[in-house]
Amino acid sequence: MLIPVRCFTCGNLIADKLEDYQNRTKSGEEPAKVLNALGIERYCCRRMLLTSVETIQQVIPFYEAIRRRHLEVQSELE
Repeated sequence: MLIPVRCFTCGNLIADKLEDYQNRTKSGEEPAKVLNALGIERYCCRRMLLTSVETIQQVIPFYEAIRRRHLEVQSELE
């Protein structure tokens, strides 16, 4: 996933806290408490973590479809 290293608004370092945040919220902890425990107090930094989306999983199927189509075209040309 491509999360920004720093917050766009204030410049605080946030990328190093993403893995801890994800692990703790998946284990059942409340997201607000996890963010407080990690020292992410500002709403701009919270926004950066909460709204980051793992886009690579959404892009891979399109890439695979393009690759398959390319192979089909190549086989038709041969």
